[in-house]
Amino acid sequence: MPQRLISSIIEKQTILACSAQLTVSEAADLMKKSDFGAIVVTERGRLVGIFTERDALTRVIAQGRDPRSTQLTEVMTRNPQTIDPNKQFGHALHMMYEGGFRHVPVVRNGKPVGMISARDVLGPELEDFVAEVRRREHILEILG
Repeated sequence: MPQRLISSIIEKQTILACSAQLTVSEAADLMKKSDFGAIVVTERGRLVGIFTERDALTRVIAQGRDPRSTQLTEVMTRNPQTIDPNKQFGHALHMMYEGGFRHVPVVRNGKPVGMISARDVLGPELEDFVAEVRRREHILEILG
């Protein structure tokens, strides 16, 4: 499964995108209606950031910001790590594991074409991947 191409995972996907001037409340409403855990932020069709459920919690609610007046430009992750649709799924797994995040925008020529999400796509593959990484780390410790 980790050898699957990203393009095969996102081929029927609809991407959720918005402007950086959207408020957190408006973005959260779009995410809720679409059942997405993240939204890509674009400018002239090109990716400039990502806003996730975690961002809403840690950068808005925990900071006491008003979601009705806070714009995404203030709290989004700018220039997030991305992946090309021709890369293997395992590469996205590695990025998520190493980076500690759950969403990776899929980008072709600077334009978002999909999203790889731990919640929606990974499931048991991520667990298998993490177990394999830990097994290899353990072997390296033993071999010294």
